[in-house]
Amino acid sequence: MLNILEIQTKLVEAALPSGHERACGELLAELAKPYCDEMWFTPTGSLVCHRKGPGKRLMFAAHMDVIGLIVTNISEQGYLSFTNIGGHNPAALIHTTVRFENGVRGIVKLKNQGDWAEKPASSITLPDLYIDIAATSREEAESMVALGDLAMFDTKPAIVGDDCLMGPYCDDLASCIVLLMAMEQVDKSDNDIYYVFTVQEEVGLKGAITSTACIEPHFGIAIDVCPTGDDLSAGQEIPVAVGKGPTVKIKDVSVICSPKMVAFMQVTAEEHGIPYQNEIILGGGTDTAGIMHTGKGAIAGCMSIPCRNVHSPRELVSIRDMENGAKLIAACAKTTM
Repeated sequence: MLNILEIQTKLVEAALPSGHERACGELLAELAKPYCDEMWFTPTGSLVCHRKGPGKRLMFAAHMDVIGLIVTNISEQGYLSFTNIGGHNPAALIHTTVRFENGVRGIVKLKNQGDWAEKPASSITLPDLYIDIAATSREEAESMVALGDLAMFDTKPAIVGDDCLMGPYCDDLASCIVLLMAMEQVDKSDNDIYYVFTVQEEVGLKGAITSTACIEPHFGIAIDVCPTGDDLSAGQEIPVAVGKGPTVKIKDVSVICSPKMVAFMQVTAEEHGIPYQNEIILGGGTDTAGIMHTGKGAIAGCMSIPCRNVHSPRELVSIRDMENGAKLIAACAKTTM
């Protein structure tokens, strides 16, 4: 049995934003090696783990890229301007601590903070923010970081409450762990299975698109996280809650899941006694759209892990949901559609 906190901690330490996933991919390759017959990296960097079988090609995809920040300018005073890699809420970044790949740490701050007292937080944009790395001049800052350097959330995963994992990048590293746990449960299958840890999901599903083009699956299931309705800050009427099981996606902004796949996943969960929730989300998308709409297309769906505080330094998921999600993915992998 894989140690979820230990693996999440290692993945967070290895992770970098979209386009820079190789270190995380190498770690996942090491962890996945016992559970597949062969593996390779695609030209764009996705990790493909193949478990050979006589049947039709079934693809599972969890993305290993994460959101982050990239330095765009260094001021005379030594402060850093930046832009986003992936989706961020600028107002939520204020006072967030960040770390750079070389170990330099800083804090995101709001320019001219006193001027914002009468303005709505929703009007704050990324150019209104900067990173303070405790430098006192451009020269000092340039000795610490460079234009194009990447910054990550500087928080560590922890177990909180009864069985929850809290920390950065549950989206989508927690789903990568779910995929590993599912692989561990599948000795053999009549399906020809491709487990794929994709790149650049956060900037346009690029790894799913190129991996799907290589594999040409007949069926595909993405694994991701989804927002919940039990989070008071979400402001969305979504009948999904942390701790009540993984979800079977019906629709999001990018895709209407194949009804055949939705029914297959629901029936499989019910036959194996796995709790699940039906999911329709009002914002965002997943690798499902990349799988469904690439090349000739595939019958595709998605299983999500309910997650509070999505795209924040302290995302929160249930370990029990992760374990049940792995059971559902394994059951789908061993079942012929």
